[in-house]
Amino acid sequence: NSVPSDKAYIMAQHLLLLTLLALLALKPACCLDNGVAMQPPMGWLTWQRFRCVTDCDTYPDTCIGEKLIRDTADRMAQDGWLASGYEFVTVDDCWASHQRDAQGRLQGDPDRFPGGMRALADYVHSRGLKFGIYADYGNLTCGGYPGSINNLQLDAQTFASWGVDLVKLDGCYSDPAKQAAGYAQFGSYLNKTGRPIVFSCSYPAYQEKKSSIDSALLQKTCSMWRIYGDIQDSWASVASIIDYWGSNDANMSTWNGPQHWNDPDMVIVGDFGLSPVQQEAQMAFWCLWSAPLILSLDLRSVPTDSARILRNALAIAINKDPMGYQGRLLFKRGDVQLWRKLMSRGDFAFVLYYNSDGGTPARLGVSLKDLALPAGLKPPFDCVDVFTFASAGRFADTDTAVNFDVLPSGGVRFVYCRRPASAANGSPAVPMAVPAAELPGLGDIL
Repeated sequence: NSVPSDKAYIMAQHLLLLTLLALLALKPACCLDNGVAMQPPMGWLTWQRFRCVTDCDTYPDTCIGEKLIRDTADRMAQDGWLASGYEFVTVDDCWASHQRDAQGRLQGDPDRFPGGMRALADYVHSRGLKFGIYADYGNLTCGGYPGSINNLQLDAQTFASWGVDLVKLDGCYSDPAKQAAGYAQFGSYLNKTGRPIVFSCSYPAYQEKKSSIDSALLQKTCSMWRIYGDIQDSWASVASIIDYWGSNDANMSTWNGPQHWNDPDMVIVGDFGLSPVQQEAQMAFWCLWSAPLILSLDLRSVPTDSARILRNALAIAINKDPMGYQGRLLFKRGDVQLWRKLMSRGDFAFVLYYNSDGGTPARLGVSLKDLALPAGLKPPFDCVDVFTFASAGRFADTDTAVNFDVLPSGGVRFVYCRRPASAANGSPAVPMAVPAAELPGLGDIL
């Protein structure tokens, strides 16, 4: 991979300014111009952890029904997840009745959602959270429930009447050649309801030729979009997503920014398939990419170490940096990769990633020259390990390397750097992305 040029950084800064100016203009909402998803959405989704379990007699705690959604909303509000920024509670496929009502509207399964979807949304809202729901552009959903292709406007109106805040529109049982136009139509119907709704699109993942995707239409239509296959509960699945992003980030990075986000799919930290270092790796990359952080785990029984990773305030601040820059792969040295994310205040983050199964940690020296910072960003920079808050060294000049050890089998070093107040070259200090008081022990480092 060639080192990304400063043009992407400059473009991201310009896009941030233009987006903010556009939001100040008084005009009717059109397509994506509805003020939502200025930062990557954060929340929770049923699919990966709970799939399409509908037998509530046998599985009362884990079936797709009111109890699961209410329990999750309670945990998000009471256990600190909402305070960390996770605000959407979204029910994926298999929530609907197999029959529309007498007026042709979608309705929840009467046995699993006896109170109805409006009441469920109200409950989620009462906890200070936002409610999301799943639909499908095709004749049927992926799980075989009623699709929306012949009822796009009605379904948009129905969701708005329920108080829905996010709609995920899947693409099963539909013609990929018609999806871009169809999704744009549905997006316009959502905006015509007058309710600000995050629109999560799946259709790019269904396109065989990704190069043919109209990125301008995609950004105009969708708040976030899937472009790769479904994540599974395994390291092989996560690693394949990292590989795909690394092979395609030259184009994809230009699509990413406020109100339009590349979505690498759900965060599976806290489920069953990842080792502790692999859980850190997924969180590191999703934050470096400014990707939506949509969890899919049982929030009633989260392992302590997984909660620590998912609620890391510095990682989340890197994810939500207002510029929305998607971190880029700079180079590979042997089996070690170096990725870097530029941030809005002259700070930056980087990830060293080592996916060898050889069993021995790798050591890599990294210099500012390796990090290819824009010309205006001058040393020194003090750095901290995002997951431990321990000092990760200082870049005192452009050429001197700092050594980092990286564990194998998906290990990462996730590092955040900023210019210290004591910079001798007269350059202004860069404030911390998170107040040091909120990060134990960090005040003595930066």
